[in-house]
Amino acid sequence: MLTKLNRRHFIALGAASAALACVPGCRSPEKGRGTPKRQARLFFTSQGRTALINADGTGLHYFDFKVPDQVTWQPGPFLSDGRRVIFLSMEARRDGPGRPFAEYYHKTPTHLWIYDLERDTLTEIAKRDRLAVFYTPALLVSDDRILVQVVRDQGGQIFSMNLDGSDAREFTRVREGLPYGLSLSPDGRRVAYHIASPRGYEVWTSDPNGAERIFVAGHPDHLYFGPSWSPDGQWVLYQDCHFKADPGHDWCDLGIARPDGSENHLLTEGQAMWFGATYGNVENRGGGSNLAAWTRDGQILLPRRLPGSKVAWEFQPQRPDNDHFNRDFKPELARGGTEICRLNPRDGAVTLLTRKEAPVWDFRASESPDGRFVVFCRAETGGAPSIWAMNVDGRNQHLLTRGLEDKGADHPRWLPHAV
Repeated sequence: MLTKLNRRHFIALGAASAALACVPGCRSPEKGRGTPKRQARLFFTSQGRTALINADGTGLHYFDFKVPDQVTWQPGPFLSDGRRVIFLSMEARRDGPGRPFAEYYHKTPTHLWIYDLERDTLTEIAKRDRLAVFYTPALLVSDDRILVQVVRDQGGQIFSMNLDGSDAREFTRVREGLPYGLSLSPDGRRVAYHIASPRGYEVWTSDPNGAERIFVAGHPDHLYFGPSWSPDGQWVLYQDCHFKADPGHDWCDLGIARPDGSENHLLTEGQAMWFGATYGNVENRGGGSNLAAWTRDGQILLPRRLPGSKVAWEFQPQRPDNDHFNRDFKPELARGGTEICRLNPRDGAVTLLTRKEAPVWDFRASESPDGRFVVFCRAETGGAPSIWAMNVDGRNQHLLTRGLEDKGADHPRWLPHAV
């Protein structure tokens, strides 16, 4: 049984909610003929706040929910009407100086909300029969049912519950390890997820109730992470990090398998993708795991590293990781960067989308729902990230925002077309 949470268990916990995608069962309806198309819009976060912006950089709006004691807000999945979105808010963190991350972070109270973008209403959910102070939305499987990550002193697990929090049922059990990174298949019948188990990080699929499980990938020497379904539901994509040689989880390769675990193979080699994104400087540091993203036509967007690249924040394996950021800022040792590429998993062809003469760190790329644009983050070495957009072919790259007070913007996520 897991009795203590460590750094790997929370490698992407802070970013998971912001990265949640709208599942096929929660997609917005198509626009009727003659209805003017709305401009593509996206969420992003900056300094703990959530904002909206158009793909051309106009329409910037920061939300101010004015709820007492809530320090940070992150958007999650949309309901099927395309206008209501689940938000995660967190109170002041209970870890900090003298309070190790693993022992105290999950004591931070969190809250789940439904926000109506058109009516500007905010309603708290998941309050009934509360199981712990720490909830995060893992996956919306229907307009009535949600999978929630619940973390208590004895460990974390996923529960399936009604949106009000009632009728909570175990999707996983504590002894199995901490599960996150959930993804719903296009037909809504299967869930892919990774679990930080005593054997290592493994990828599994199951039905929406956690039954009928199938092992997809796992090995004690590998960290398998962040599974996602291909648009046709025929493949599960995941990250493969060699964590023993790379304890900071800076790099990974991409693996792919059928949902039953067959035809499992790597699409990249040499730990080619930037995985554990760390950026900023001593005054304004940040991070969160990178995930590759499918495009509508079944290709994959990824942040590919330039040869010999090294990040400015060096992981320090010789000391205890008490703050979930066990790194020293060494910009003088940093070199290289990353560039956004499109990978065709059928033939291995790679198309380069971004490249700067002076290398930068491009990451978190995703395609807009209409397939016209790609949004991504860009950070200079030792600098805070900004959010950029470009045409799907890489042309017309333009800055959208540097965030509040130019201190950084991160975790961009497209809105459905209905809103």
